[in-house]
Amino acid sequence: MESTFYIQFNIKTPEGLQSYGKFSIGNDRKAAANLFRQLKGSTDVNEQNFLSLELMETVKELPVNLQIISCTLDELAHNCRVISKEVFNQANLKIT
Repeated sequence: MESTFYIQFNIKTPEGLQSYGKFSIGNDRKAAANLFRQLKGSTDVNEQNFLSLELMETVKELPVNLQIISCTLDELAHNCRVISKEVFNQANLKIT
């Protein structure tokens, strides 16, 4: 069974972390890690942060957290552009 990778967006609420979106980023572990390294944010994630992004892998239909960063709203906007550009490139540059 092939692993799939995605980036999950979370926001801190009074009830705890809430996932509010995700980008599917394919099946290539190296490409997923390279994309996540391009994102702006801090690996110093703590209770004070209220926006975070997680690099996730689905293994045997179960989610596995690989990395997490916290970010500001401006960094989140930048990250959405970076991820969208990469997803667009993957979808349109595949050679069949």
